[in-house]
Amino acid sequence: MSSKVRVRFAPSPTGPLHMGGVRTALYNYLFAKKHQGDFILRVEDTDQTRFVPGAEDYIIESLKWCGIEPNEGQGYGGDFGPYKQSERKHLYRQYVDQLIESGHAYYAFDTAEELNEQRELAKSQGKAGWQYNSITRQYLKNSLSLSADEIKQKLDEGEPYVIRIKLPRNEEVRFYDEIRGWVVVNTANMDDKVLYKSDGMPTYHMANIVDDHLMEITHVIRGEEWLPSAPLHILLYQYLGWEAPKLAHLPLILKPDGNGKLSKRDGDRLGFPVFPLEWKDPKTGDISSGYREKGYFPEAFVNMLAFLGWNPGTPQEIFSLDGLVEAFSLERVGKSGSKFDPEKTKWYNQQYLREKSGEELAQLLKPSLSFDVSDEFLAGVCELMKERALFIQEMLEDDYFFEAPQAYDEKTIKKKWKDQTPEIITELTSRYEQLEDFSAKKIEETFKSFLAEKELGMGAVLPNFRVLVTGKGMGPSMFQISELLGKEEVINRLKTGLERLEKQKA
Repeated sequence: MSSKVRVRFAPSPTGPLHMGGVRTALYNYLFAKKHQGDFILRVEDTDQTRFVPGAEDYIIESLKWCGIEPNEGQGYGGDFGPYKQSERKHLYRQYVDQLIESGHAYYAFDTAEELNEQRELAKSQGKAGWQYNSITRQYLKNSLSLSADEIKQKLDEGEPYVIRIKLPRNEEVRFYDEIRGWVVVNTANMDDKVLYKSDGMPTYHMANIVDDHLMEITHVIRGEEWLPSAPLHILLYQYLGWEAPKLAHLPLILKPDGNGKLSKRDGDRLGFPVFPLEWKDPKTGDISSGYREKGYFPEAFVNMLAFLGWNPGTPQEIFSLDGLVEAFSLERVGKSGSKFDPEKTKWYNQQYLREKSGEELAQLLKPSLSFDVSDEFLAGVCELMKERALFIQEMLEDDYFFEAPQAYDEKTIKKKWKDQTPEIITELTSRYEQLEDFSAKKIEETFKSFLAEKELGMGAVLPNFRVLVTGKGMGPSMFQISELLGKEEVINRLKTGLERLEKQKA
């Protein structure tokens, strides 16, 4: 086995990539980078019946968007290809034959109907969970129970078959999991899994083991759902005379409410995406939302995912991808599942949004604008609004930056507009008309000296000033808004608003 760390992410192209799959890819990526190793993408498409067009491209695009790209594999090249199992079909049979010759595998000719009969019979006798194993196989149609002539005849006549692993009876299988410690399973609780089908395709178990060996994978980091298969995989390595890679089984990502694994249904029910990118089902046309299209930054999505099962052992929560590489270790991955929190995900996005400059945010927003505005002005809007937004699109929700208000917040008017307000606003407008330096600092100084001179409280003037300029009852600093809008625009809005409101009162 390679002395260099080599890990793989091996999804099946059966649909969009769930965020749990992205987290598996992320942990593999972080582990590989931490140890200056290789991160490989392998597409496991042995089950052609479940293949979904477009799913492979979706997986590759998702990893690119997240910034966790493989340095080898499907779509990336490398010395251990091909990296798609359907293109490696010719590689597997020799290892299956090796298992048959060594007595660790056998032909089974039972039809699906015959096996179903056995299950129903067991059920009628009160036996739950019938298995094809060391006890039942002696009564079934396979190369362990049939004569050599019968076996030859069936093979010569092209009778459909599968090849199953021959598990020993009542033997303990032990292996060390890098996250869970020692795992011990008795073969009495396992069945003779199918390794190869008569159509020439291996099952996942066989292909997975052969590919990991031939690609010199040193560590298999995968989801907890593969833990029950691990003893079988350990035995296959043993029977083929190969050194097994180190195994690490990641905890589940759990739904936000109740128990159980996070699913697409939970996202639909509670209103959050479970996929990195939007996915359109090629069969039904149904569209599932994605984090990218919902306005999440990839760095925020990845940062959030890293913390679903792992923690750095410090209070720090915000990590760049390089920072995650530096801090990551399998020792700090937990055994128990992590509850997904959609609100925390929004919080992460907010932190990354706040870290960006107004100029950066303006460039991200510009393509979605339906009107012309200068880069400088848009950057100013972003700088003012970023503390209040979770997503960049929210920074455009207050349209008063781009056009004068046509309506005024009724609550503010009702509560704050008094008989003397028109006179106060007229005089304040006059002061601003005389200002040559219309900077936020000077606007604020003028405002405060006006209040002091007139012996007025902030609450008697500022809300009315705000509502006339913006139409809103709340928002960022009025002095900064005013500087951004400019002297002429602010004065026009004050005069126009005062005129409108006085007409309404009349």
